Amino acid sequence: MQVSDIKKKASEMLLSGEVKRVIGWKKGEFDYDLTPATFESVEELEDFVYDGFCGANLSKYLIKESKKEGKTLVFMKPCDTYSFNQLLKEHRIVRDNVYVVAIDCEGKLDIDKIKSKGIKGILSVKEDGDEVIIDTIYGESKVVKGEVMLEKCLTCKSKEHVAYDESMAQGVENVSLDRFSEVAKLEAMTADERYEFWRGELSKCIRCNACRNVCPACSCVKCVFDNDASGVSAKSNANEFEESMFHIIRAFHVAGRCTDCGECSRVCPQHIPLHLINRKFIKDINTLYGEYQAGADVDSRGPLTNYTTDDLDPSDIFGGNK
Repeated sequence: MQVSDIKKKASEMLLSGEVKRVIGWKKGEFDYDLTPATFESVEELEDFVYDGFCGANLSKYLIKESKKEGKTLVFMKPCDTYSFNQLLKEHRIVRDNVYVVAIDCEGKLDIDKIKSKGIKGILSVKEDGDEVIIDTIYGESKVVKGEVMLEKCLTCKSKEHVAYDESMAQGVENVSLDRFSEVAKLEAMTADERYEFWRGELSKCIRCNACRNVCPACSCVKCVFDNDASGVSAKSNANEFEESMFHIIRAFHVAGRCTDCGECSRVCPQHIPLHLINRKFIKDINTLYGEYQAGADVDSRGPLTNYTTDDLDPSDIFGGNK
């Protein structure tokens, strides 16, 4: 898919007055430094980009933008549409004020994985099929795309869009790995081993709140961790308990609602695999209540918010009297 086609569509809708603004991505200081952005004129669209570094999920930005006057045009990858549906289900987005155009995604790149291969002085990056070509101040380097993709793309749940008003997608084959394989490895550990694993990972947390701020499921107007009366609003980690509590409580808050978009791990500056906590919950929900994918539609009720007489009784899991 050519970015010129996307920009042409955006320009046409802005000029016709069908939409007041466009949500997409724009380039930052570096070729690989892309960020979500809002464009309100054709001139501003000159900065619109769509390439291998557009991994950001745009759905959360619609919570604010959809409440403005006029329609907002947004270009969505398949994984974005799941989060979009979930936010609609939770009445966070004004659907009538949004025009969704579906676009293909062949998997996005992880700049940290590229740099970990010893590639420095990066000037530009381009994809050529299964190969990534990196132009640097020291010359050209090439790597296999599968080795430098975002983890969330390597374990993509689907290449199908579940919500859109118009599609520009041509269709991409889904060749992702088993997204629960890493969870299975954790489950195979002893309780002490798992404790040590997560203590080591969560001890890296600097409480920057990037995971919470980017998460579509974290859409409370005021988070409990920002509430002075909660007793847990400290920005810094006062002790080991608090550094763990933030992530565990956040995971429980999004259980059954997390679409597994992987944004939490993508933006973490400490590279903590936060998605594995949420993915463990997803795996357990599938096991205990049957297969369920948050955001697959806007009508169904999640297993944790929909009581039925066939629900699994806790005693069936933990034993003891009912």
